[in-house]
Amino acid sequence: MRIAPIAFAFSALLLSACGGPETSQGNNSQANISTDSHSPATANASGATNSMVMLAAAPPKDLALKIMHDRHEAMEGLGKAMKALHRELESGKPDITVVRAQTATMASTAAKIPSLFPAGTGPEVGKTRAKPEIWKQQDVFVRKARDFQAAAQAIDAAAKSGDLNQVMASHDSLDKACKSCHDPFRAPEH
Repeated sequence: MRIAPIAFAFSALLLSACGGPETSQGNNSQANISTDSHSPATANASGATNSMVMLAAAPPKDLALKIMHDRHEAMEGLGKAMKALHRELESGKPDITVVRAQTATMASTAAKIPSLFPAGTGPEVGKTRAKPEIWKQQDVFVRKARDFQAAAQAIDAAAKSGDLNQVMASHDSLDKACKSCHDPFRAPEH
């Protein structure tokens, strides 16, 4: 009977962290990466919120599997957007509308990454490419996720401005930020 209160508390924590795009700390991109427009205490608090989601008690297995499925879908969508952006930028004449759609997907998903990896949703629960190092080195993981978020926001801003040259210039930083997180925290596909 003690599991019900724990499951309820975990669910409440998850819902508060992922309350929606307008209110969610995990989805508020400025709160997650910027120390320029917020006091350091505010910026650190958002990182602490994302880390707290990762440190919360492990959810029941059925909830953990749902979280893992949702995470997989989000990361698949991110990968598809990255591939579509690459194809479009390599074409003879990139369509800015297509570029904008892909960068918007990337920026939106990047803002959610830390909250997609709560404790108890690793390889010990089910099939995932997420390595245990995500939870062992949470501070490094969150920092790399923020770096990717900053790169995704930069390329999205360039796309929104219509400046394809700036999109091309931002593209390399985005790829590097993606790789810097995948190398230590994502297992190879089998």
